[in-house]
Amino acid sequence: MGSLADRKRLLPQLSYPHRHCQHPHRPRRRSPPPEGQKVEQVGTASWYGPDQQGKETASGDTFDQQKLTAAHPTLPLGTKAVITNLETGKSVQVTINDRGPYVKGRKIDLSRAAGQKIGMRKKGAAKVKIQAAVPRKPKKRVVRRATKTSKAHVAKSTEETTGSQQ
Repeated sequence: MGSLADRKRLLPQLSYPHRHCQHPHRPRRRSPPPEGQKVEQVGTASWYGPDQQGKETASGDTFDQQKLTAAHPTLPLGTKAVITNLETGKSVQVTINDRGPYVKGRKIDLSRAAGQKIGMRKKGAAKVKIQAAVPRKPKKRVVRRATKTSKAHVAKSTEETTGSQQ
């Protein structure tokens, strides 16, 4: 069976013990949705603005409360999402440029302008539907450098094709 130290080494690394018991637990990770997948969520949205005005967002942009932007915990930065207020039926298209919300039970934070467009500015929060298509990452092009042998091969093949045409 092995020693206790051997068995501990084979177990996956766990974080600190939970505060109510001495058993270690694995922290919950939020993983982003797969590329090219359509995402549809229903939950509570809130808006934020004056306190974040001019600060840097997770995407590196400067936050402007008058732009149609939003903060979402898992959607890739730059994703376009349509947010529909389920109480008023109004919709707005936003760009995800930040991470959040950091309040339990909230799905998305909208900029002040986006919140105003869907009629939730007075209440501060509303039940919404989030619809987004996760963009596919562009494929990286592999640039191959020409070597002496590949140059000779290209020159030889072009000679053969031009010679056969004459």
